[in-house]
Amino acid sequence: MLSYLQTYEPHELKRNGPNEYYTRTHDSLKISNGKWCWNSRGIGGRTALDYLIKVRGMDFVGAVEALCGYRPPPPQERPKPKPPKPFSLPKASRFPSMMLAYLQDRGIHPELLQACIQAGTLYESQKYQNCVFVGRDTSGRARFACLRGTRDNFRIDVESSDKRYNFSLLAADPECPRLAVAESPIDALSLATLVKLSGGEWRDSHYLSLGGTAPRAMIQFLHDHPHVTQVSLCLDNDKAGLKGMELLEEAIRENPDLSQRVKLVYHNPPPAEHGKDYNEFLCRVKAAQVQQRQREGER
Repeated sequence: MLSYLQTYEPHELKRNGPNEYYTRTHDSLKISNGKWCWNSRGIGGRTALDYLIKVRGMDFVGAVEALCGYRPPPPQERPKPKPPKPFSLPKASRFPSMMLAYLQDRGIHPELLQACIQAGTLYESQKYQNCVFVGRDTSGRARFACLRGTRDNFRIDVESSDKRYNFSLLAADPECPRLAVAESPIDALSLATLVKLSGGEWRDSHYLSLGGTAPRAMIQFLHDHPHVTQVSLCLDNDKAGLKGMELLEEAIRENPDLSQRVKLVYHNPPPAEHGKDYNEFLCRVKAAQVQQRQREGER
């Protein structure tokens, strides 16, 4: 025990004679002739293991690990966290056939895909052939990107992405007053496709993906687009989505600048009977259209 304290807790030792010590924390704990005794408690022993268990209150395994050196390093020796990597877009594939096939199979209209490709907000990664949805700031600089697998359910944000600048599909008119907000890029594209399928003009509104339900991308978009006065919240029709829409509206109302400007906030989840999210809704609409054409062809 004396060797242990001299090595690891020298501050605890106080000499009480040529061959006797006591501890600063417990002045009735004496150490002498290879033994220790805690007089006020009537306990003692010989080893550091006895001391750690009986005096320090450690369990057997913890005491053994401490004696074997399995302790966290002192704060000054702990490795410093690595700085985050600078944001960088994945390398693009020259032939985005997998991406186009996947998104068209999800019901997204080819016109919207071409608009995104031309805007530099959608492409296929060279490695693994993922969909890459890009978010840009008002200067056109890429600040965010998320990957979506074309073969499986893989999805991840690119390291060091700034989620304030999420994927968006902008209206033809920069001063457009309408914004539709969805949870994911595919849901945002699905909203625009549904407008087109109904005979409307999808470019009459902005569309924004939040990358979830947090408000930061919406708040940033509203600050960057001061003409928006109407917001349609089109999150999923589930517990998280419904609660998310309440929090999004609250975030607008609590922002003094936005609450004065944004006069209309609609809650527009997809109809419960047509799926949880707007892509499920779109796929069912397109399936119904196919069935209708088949019936008409049989007549």
